[in-house]
Amino acid sequence: MSREPGRPATGEPAAGTGERGEPPPRPSIWLATAEEPAKPARSAARNGLDRERITEASVRLLDAEGLAKFSMRRLAGEMGVTAMSLYWYVDTKDDLLELALDAAFAELAGAGAECGADDWRAELLALSAGYRALLVRHPWASALAGTYLNIGPHSMAFARRLRQVLARTGLGPERQQGAMEAVSQFVYGFGTAEGHYVERSREAGMTQDAYFRHAMGSIRRHPGLEGDFTEPGRLRAERGGHTVEEMRERDFATALDLLVAGIEAMVAREG
Repeated sequence: MSREPGRPATGEPAAGTGERGEPPPRPSIWLATAEEPAKPARSAARNGLDRERITEASVRLLDAEGLAKFSMRRLAGEMGVTAMSLYWYVDTKDDLLELALDAAFAELAGAGAECGADDWRAELLALSAGYRALLVRHPWASALAGTYLNIGPHSMAFARRLRQVLARTGLGPERQQGAMEAVSQFVYGFGTAEGHYVERSREAGMTQDAYFRHAMGSIRRHPGLEGDFTEPGRLRAERGGHTVEEMRERDFATALDLLVAGIEAMVAREG
């Protein structure tokens, strides 16, 4: 969702053969071809494993400990198996992280389902809210979405729905991709920053409001920054909320209103 499908991640090899004439590594687990050798079958009854169970355990571990601490060895220990047994089901840790990312996007399948087909605004807001909530619920997902091609079936289904909504706005086809970038990149950035803030508050052992007061107090004591920030109480009043979460809700809603208004203005301008 954060990068266009087909755009390689930073550091990926260019097309062609790799060093010493080996074929280049595939850029995504979702681009595996029929020519690639299949992994030998192994009975799940022997160890209770299958790819779906491993993916679900990966999501839980990433939620609990974050991306930096994630490893095949750590996952195997959590599941009570050997690390080598996991490689019967995936080739690399990258493959498993891609599976976990797409499993997170599966949670967006029902977003906006209650909206009528003629109300593109309500559906756009519902899809945006769902994507934001996913990034906050799974803070590791934003890093992975910015690293991998992000072309798993659930991710692509979400992107397809967003394109379909924007196609109903009245924008010309040449404008729709730009509108999709404006919406998706805004939500990606907002949800990523919010997820990081929630994580920092939890790691500090504070509520979000307590962490906010602590941070603002520290900033006001810094000579070079004091004049750039208002008192927490005044800031809450200006942004329309009594808590950090209420302020964020207002900010998010305002930003989406501006995006919708921009789409409507462009449609009106172009007739």
